[in-house]
Amino acid sequence: MSNKGKLFLIDGSAYIFRAYYGIRPLSTSTGVPTNAVVGFARMIARLIKEQAPEHIAIIFDTKEPNFRHELFSDYKANRDAPPEDLIPQFALIRQLVEAMDILDLSMPGYEADDIIGTLARKAASENMEAVIVSSDKDLMQLINDSVTMYDPMRDRVFDRDAVIE
Repeated sequence: MSNKGKLFLIDGSAYIFRAYYGIRPLSTSTGVPTNAVVGFARMIARLIKEQAPEHIAIIFDTKEPNFRHELFSDYKANRDAPPEDLIPQFALIRQLVEAMDILDLSMPGYEADDIIGTLARKAASENMEAVIVSSDKDLMQLINDSVTMYDPMRDRVFDRDAVIE
C-alpha cells in the first residue's frame, strides 16, 4: 500500500503517564523529579530502535481548553490533576523531544487524539501508512487499510482484523 513510507504518530500524553507510573521515583541532585523523563526517553528510544520509523511525530495534549469545553463546560471536570512531581517534568520532556529532533505537532485548543486522527487520515489520503502509537482504545476507530495502531506496552499491532476480533 505505502509508497511514501510509514508515519508514526505518538500519543505523547499517554507516553508521559505510562513512563511516570512505570519508573520508581527518581530525581536530580537538586531534587528535580525525573522518573517520567527517564521512562519517556527509554520508551522513545525503544520505539525507534525496534520499529525504525521513516517518519515520526509526537502529539501532546495541551493545557488550553478545546472546543469540547465550549460545548460542555464540565468536560473532563472529574479528571484528577497530574501528580505534583510530574508537573515539572512536562517541560523537560518537551525539551527531550526537541533534542531528539522529533516533530511535535501539538496545538493549543486541540486534544492529541484529534490531531492524531486528522494526521492519520491525511497520511492515508496521501498514500502513506499511518501507525498510531498508543494504547487508547478510542483511537481504534481510526484503523483501516492504511492506518494501524501499535500498543508498545503489549508489543501488539492492531489492524482491521485485530479490532474486529
